[in-house]
Amino acid sequence: MAALAEEQTEVAVKLEPEVPPTLLPPQAGDGAGEGGGGTTNNGPNGGGGNVAAAASSAGGDGGTPKPSVAVSAVAPAGAAPVPAAAPEAGAPHDRQTLLAVLQFLRQSNLREAEEALRREARLLEEAVAGTGAPGEADGAGTEAASALLSRVTASAPGPAAPDPPGTGASGAAAVSGLATGPAAPGKVGSVAVEDQPDVSAVLSAYNQQGDPTMYEEYYSGLKHFIECSLDCHRAELSQLFYPLFVHMYLELVYNQHENEAKSFFEKFHGDQECYYQDDLRVLSSLTKKEHMKGNETMLDFRTSKFVLRISRDSYQLLKRHLQEKQNNQIWNIVQEHLYIDIFDGMPRSKQQIDAMVGSLAGEAKREANKSKVFFGLLKEPEIEVPLDDEDEEGENEEGKPKKKKPKKDSIGSKSKKQDPNAPPQNRIPLPELKDSDKLDKIMNMKETTKRVRLGPDCLPSICFYTFLNAYQGLTAVDVTDDSSLIAGGFADSTVRVWSVTPKKLRSVKQAADLSLIDKESDDVLERIMDEKTASELKILYGHSGPVYGASFSPDRNYLLSSSEDGTVRLWSLQTFTCLVGYKGHNYPVWDTQFSPYGYYFVSGGHDRVARLWATDHYQPLRIFAGHLADVNCTRFHPNSNYVATGSADRTVRLWDVLNGNCVRIFTGHKGPIHSLTFSPNGRFLATGATDGRVLLWDIGHGLMVGELKGHTDTVCSLRFSRDGEILASGSMDNTVRLWDAVKAFEDLETDDFTTATGHINLPENSQELLLGTYMTKSTPVVHLHFTRRNLVLAAGAYSPQ
Repeated sequence: MAALAEEQTEVAVKLEPEVPPTLLPPQAGDGAGEGGGGTTNNGPNGGGGNVAAAASSAGGDGGTPKPSVAVSAVAPAGAAPVPAAAPEAGAPHDRQTLLAVLQFLRQSNLREAEEALRREARLLEEAVAGTGAPGEADGAGTEAASALLSRVTASAPGPAAPDPPGTGASGAAAVSGLATGPAAPGKVGSVAVEDQPDVSAVLSAYNQQGDPTMYEEYYSGLKHFIECSLDCHRAELSQLFYPLFVHMYLELVYNQHENEAKSFFEKFHGDQECYYQDDLRVLSSLTKKEHMKGNETMLDFRTSKFVLRISRDSYQLLKRHLQEKQNNQIWNIVQEHLYIDIFDGMPRSKQQIDAMVGSLAGEAKREANKSKVFFGLLKEPEIEVPLDDEDEEGENEEGKPKKKKPKKDSIGSKSKKQDPNAPPQNRIPLPELKDSDKLDKIMNMKETTKRVRLGPDCLPSICFYTFLNAYQGLTAVDVTDDSSLIAGGFADSTVRVWSVTPKKLRSVKQAADLSLIDKESDDVLERIMDEKTASELKILYGHSGPVYGASFSPDRNYLLSSSEDGTVRLWSLQTFTCLVGYKGHNYPVWDTQFSPYGYYFVSGGHDRVARLWATDHYQPLRIFAGHLADVNCTRFHPNSNYVATGSADRTVRLWDVLNGNCVRIFTGHKGPIHSLTFSPNGRFLATGATDGRVLLWDIGHGLMVGELKGHTDTVCSLRFSRDGEILASGSMDNTVRLWDAVKAFEDLETDDFTTATGHINLPENSQELLLGTYMTKSTPVVHLHFTRRNLVLAAGAYSPQ
């Protein structure tokens, strides 16, 4: 990199001194060389030049920034670096780029910088004045300059981030540092930026115009090449069809070639995989440049690089083909809009690829699932089980409770061992156990001794709660951990709470009556309840839109509800009134859930982010941003250190509560995800979606380990039994299915995981794992719950056909 320090002179480009200008690093070599990740940056000619013009501020003294010009060249893989000062030895492409930069400097009145660059590049005055490089059309320099100017316009707002492997401006030069800070949103030199910088920045990458009539020929040529390649490469290279089709169509629309775009779409949209049909429907409605500006799906597709995982052999084959054909248009798209994650080893088969693809942004990068996850359970607090309680519990003979005691001790001692995969006990602050919590844990232990041990030979009974005449429209259900209360969220904006035990729901007495109670009496908790208010059902009013999520706190004192009105409300189950309305989401909130330890809760909604809250803070503690579409469902890990979110972008993400980082991205579903559940030991995650499939994931290794096929409609609810032996799934197809979780997770060899190239071989054993299917008359299954004794409770609203 040769920077001309001695030629610096003062110019009139206004830059705020506090914004550090950036200098693009030279990107030399074949980006895919080491580490197996990323596309390369050399153009189809084998080694295009990237010119970076950058402003460097004067020696940190806060003075006027002075432009220095740096010319770097990208060498082909394995070759020695090209000397910076000899661009005329390169291809005409380099010369055209250089002319574009010089023309831009001249238009911006940066004479000294222009002369310095010309001297460095040994170019003559007349070369810039209009005569192109030998063998080029006269307008080539001007055309390149206009492409360059659009690129400068695009790069104006926001600080310039270093590009990940697989990026790189190809064709036009990347100019950075001319106004990269937020301090100069209005003008870049003399180039005005549009009012919506984010949208125009995103779209202007489509400015590189190719010949619109050639797009069909380019795409057909690539299609023919891939279809004629060897079977082992064909499946991998076929992944290119969809992202290239979308970007070529959008490029035609953006450059206002509407007829060509329509013809291109009609000719090739039928070749795309069936799981992209919904996206293609949205795409087909974008027929004019104006349509593109407000379309979220399109902007998502543009701003996030589509990730393809391809073996090195297949990638080299593709690269050689594009270089031979001089197919710049497709190569530019590959460079700009795709991230090719290259791995060494055998190419993947069609089945292996199909299992993993289907999300809005392609597959997850392998690096995304490498970080360590503490999936183990926290050590349970030691609680003494008092003997007198057991004597009261004696059912038939006095000898019975005594026999149970050793069992209880064994249960207590099992949880006292520290799990090696568990997070440190104090990694995140958790609320201390109250006396009532300890009593509840003791009750839980007693129930556990009566728990039925489930398995293929001992399936659970299922108790189905059907909401009849639910003309208000049932939109959410939750059941308390001890199975004593059921809450329903309805489309008429109410939340209704039922008691499903003989014990009725009672409110606390009024303040005047409470002052008369003897606070020292043993039954004070009973005395504060007002018997006059006792009823089986309580209705909670407060939301102003359909209630899409409901969640009881572990101690049964509170209930959360989330609604279309953009709020999450916390209700007291002592007074049956709203305590707090949490406002943070701007759009409907699709789901909310309490942490297994209480205090924290998570919500997810149409604004594409999930938020972590604490009950005593009215602002969110963490915002989990990264999904490209609505967050439909949220779930806490059993150790409360992680949150899983399922989205309409067809991915599942796992977030670290401590720092807000995304630690896992799971792709493989072919439709929006609507249900999540963790196994009781914290090792595995099950997810259900509109594609009717249930996928099983190993959290520690970050890989898919199973696929359960059987449902014919959206899987709305998933739950593991209390010991993790059985997975229950409930669907819109009006069935509950029980699966053998022990068999699904056994024989997982970690050797397979160490290859980590995505060579997953999913056994086709759904029918062997299916233990039972239970039909309802005409009731979609909205919610499932295992009681402490392993009885299944299911809930849904009867929908007459």
